[in-house]
Amino acid sequence: MITCDETYPEILDKICDFLTPGDVDLCFVDNEEMRKVNLKERGFDKTTDVLSFPLVYQPHAPLGCILINVDLVEEKSNELGHSKEAEIALLFTHGLLHVLGYDHETDDGQMREKEEAVIAEFELPDSLIVRNS
Repeated sequence: MITCDETYPEILDKICDFLTPGDVDLCFVDNEEMRKVNLKERGFDKTTDVLSFPLVYQPHAPLGCILINVDLVEEKSNELGHSKEAEIALLFTHGLLHVLGYDHETDDGQMREKEEAVIAEFELPDSLIVRNS
């Protein structure tokens, strides 16, 4: 289940249930807010498309928080010719996999495989890992 202050594509609940029985917080932010968070939390003074923050497990608490940059959703979906909902689903999937402990920068392809499984299951466009390779 997803906790979010705004409306979001219904497919995100399905993706969440596909990957985990746990809950996750989801926040939508703009370029400037994402830049501030990225600077504060990671030391990078630039915006980014998605950030995720896993939390220490506690019963009945969310597994983590995912931030999605709506300005970049608009830009990328227009650039790549798919819907904003599909772009949000890709970013959410990527962020949720990080919350669940996957890391494409250090693993042997496990995160990419899991992302591809979600893409196939929900008929989404190319993954972030593939298009950033």
